[in-house]
Amino acid sequence: MQQIRQPAVAGLFYPADPGILVSMIDGFLAKFPQVKAKPLKAIIVPHAGYIYSGPVAAAAYRHLEPLRDSISRVVLLGPSHRVGFAGLAVSSADMFHTPLGDIPLDRPLCEKLATLPQVVRLDQAHVMEHSLEVQLPFLQRVLDVFALVPLVVGEATADEVAEVLEAAWGGDETLIVISSDLSHYHSYSEAQRMDSTTCRAIESLKPESIFYEGACGRNPVMGLLQVARRKGLTAHTLDLRNSGDTAGSRDSVVGYGAWSFN
Repeated sequence: MQQIRQPAVAGLFYPADPGILVSMIDGFLAKFPQVKAKPLKAIIVPHAGYIYSGPVAAAAYRHLEPLRDSISRVVLLGPSHRVGFAGLAVSSADMFHTPLGDIPLDRPLCEKLATLPQVVRLDQAHVMEHSLEVQLPFLQRVLDVFALVPLVVGEATADEVAEVLEAAWGGDETLIVISSDLSHYHSYSEAQRMDSTTCRAIESLKPESIFYEGACGRNPVMGLLQVARRKGLTAHTLDLRNSGDTAGSRDSVVGYGAWSFN
């Protein structure tokens, strides 16, 4: 009997109704011009409720649409918000379900990664985690069919994350997705200042310049930057805003950014 991870935040972070969900995602994507197909290895995207971060995440997902026939595997990393643990947690599920259908896991690659000392089998880390889940409907909409390798990141060093990414890197068929918001609950102007600093660190591939409050997903972000620098990739800023720009007050905001790497 197949083990299926059910959605935890459908109806909360994004619509549970498939038709409304597709309409919302398509509306976000339509705000950005169509792009020509070009190689793309990784993206960084935010993971808040769609009304807040969806408009920014769409900047990166728009770039995946021309690659839907070449990308067949997504390695998805996001920070743990509910369960504390050391390392990176792989799921034992066979499928992840969303309102748009089931996504099969790449079980052979999951098992390969589980042999690394910093990777643990911990389904509890996945059950309620939204940082991975909110990316799935976007991925389903722009890629259609793909296999998933979901990894929740706990207390892990950049080196530990980088080793996992290297093991999962693959070729053009494999996309790396890092889920991370930026600064949290500062004034609009302070958030802009902090997020600009983080943006420069990402653009220059300097993981050592990502400060503690700069990104909630700093551990996976730092690991990606380390590998990207080693492999000679270039980071491109696609959008940089905060919740004061998308929805909500400017008194206390959360920062969001979207980047691509090729």
